[in-house]
Amino acid sequence: MLLLHGSHGCWAHWVRNIAALESNRRVLVPDLPGYGESAPPRDLDSPQSHASALAEGLSALLTPGQSLDIVGFSLGAFIGAHLAVSMPHLARRLIIVDAGGLDTPMPQAHLALKPLRGLSGEERSRARRHNLHTMMIHDPNRIDGTAMWIDENAGHPRSRVHHQVIPDRLLHILRQVPAQVDAIWGEHDRPHPDPAVNIAAIRTVQPAAELRIVPGAGHWSMYEGAEDFNRHLHELLETPLRGSA
Repeated sequence: MLLLHGSHGCWAHWVRNIAALESNRRVLVPDLPGYGESAPPRDLDSPQSHASALAEGLSALLTPGQSLDIVGFSLGAFIGAHLAVSMPHLARRLIIVDAGGLDTPMPQAHLALKPLRGLSGEERSRARRHNLHTMMIHDPNRIDGTAMWIDENAGHPRSRVHHQVIPDRLLHILRQVPAQVDAIWGEHDRPHPDPAVNIAAIRTVQPAAELRIVPGAGHWSMYEGAEDFNRHLHELLETPLRGSA
C-alpha cells in the first residue's frame, strides 16, 4: 500500500494510521517529491513529473510485476491518480481522501487563516491552533500536541504542484485511471465540504466508486477520526475488486 500525504504536509499526515494498516500488509509512506525530506522532481509544477519521481522510487522497492493500492489524501489523490495512469500495471485501487480538484463548491476556508510571520510563543501557538481548526480538524478539542508538532515541522514545500489541482484537474485525470476508484471523506471537511456532492462528482467519471464517511471529522479525517478511518479503509481494501469474481 502507498499512502500519499496532502499539500503543505509530509508523511506524518498518516501517523495515526500506519500501525493499524501495517498489521497485515506492507505500507509505504513517503514524503511527496519536493516535500519534507524528498528531493524535488525535475518539474516543480508538473503532476506527471511528481508521479514519475514516485515511480522511480517504487521501482527500487517493488519486485517486477508487483501491484499496490494507492491511498491519496488531498493533493496526494491528484498525484496518485497521475501515478495510476502512468503505471497502469501498478495500481489495483486508488482511494481518494478529502481531495479537491473535482469542480465542487469551495467555501474559501483559507481566507480565515491567520498569518504566522513574526509571531512567537503562545501567540504563535494560538494562531496555529486556529489555522488547524479552520482548515484541518473540525473539533478543536482534538487538536493535540502531535497535530501541532506536525503542522509546525512539516517544512515548506519546494514543489508548486498544489497550484495545479483546482478547480477540476483531479476530475479530468480520474477519467483515465484504470484502477478501481473509491473515496473516504470527513463529514465536516471545510475546504471540500459535503461528501455526497464530492462522490457525485467522482461518479461522473468513475460511476461505481464507493464512499465511506468519517463521522465528526474534518479535512484531516484520517487523523481526527483515525479509528473510523482505519476501519473504513480496511473494509475497502479487503473487499474483492469489482469485476474480479
